[in-house]
Amino acid sequence: MTGDVELFGVDQAVHEKVMAEAERIKALGEAAEREARDPVNQPTINNWLEAMGNTDPRWKAGEAPPSMAQVWTMYGLGGKPPADDPLHGMMGVLTESGFTAVLGTNCEQEYHRTLKVGEQVRVTTALDSVVGPKRTGMGVGYFVTSRNTWYVGDEVVATMLFRVLKFVPRSREEGGA
Repeated sequence: MTGDVELFGVDQAVHEKVMAEAERIKALGEAAEREARDPVNQPTINNWLEAMGNTDPRWKAGEAPPSMAQVWTMYGLGGKPPADDPLHGMMGVLTESGFTAVLGTNCEQEYHRTLKVGEQVRVTTALDSVVGPKRTGMGVGYFVTSRNTWYVGDEVVATMLFRVLKFVPRSREEGGA
């Protein structure tokens, strides 16, 4: 892998540090478990429906659209991720290593069932993978994938793989912005 790392201009020691931290964080497994601050509730569902332009009457009768799974466990305006959050931990490692820019690349969600008004949701987060370095049109960086799992009690109700590119932006001379 040494040739590839040098080819992309990433120092071997930096790459080894990034990958060692990725393995350490991955070994922690599911972490950063947190409970939603509010149970599933109709006022929040109503606000979501309005924002999305969704007029399906089903969602006015005590069920939440599956695509709202993440809404219940968002941090809010003043919220901060816990110290053991794997995604934010890995992003910090990359930032400290000079990979300061971030770009969301994709998100894969799976919904096992709808949520019902009154249910209390909790989420766990794990680091799924770190791949790189890779040269992209934006610059050289690492693709970081986290895995979130939402629960009601012990039942898995939704999952999400969330992938971002954490990179060093290309310079103007290289054709960057």
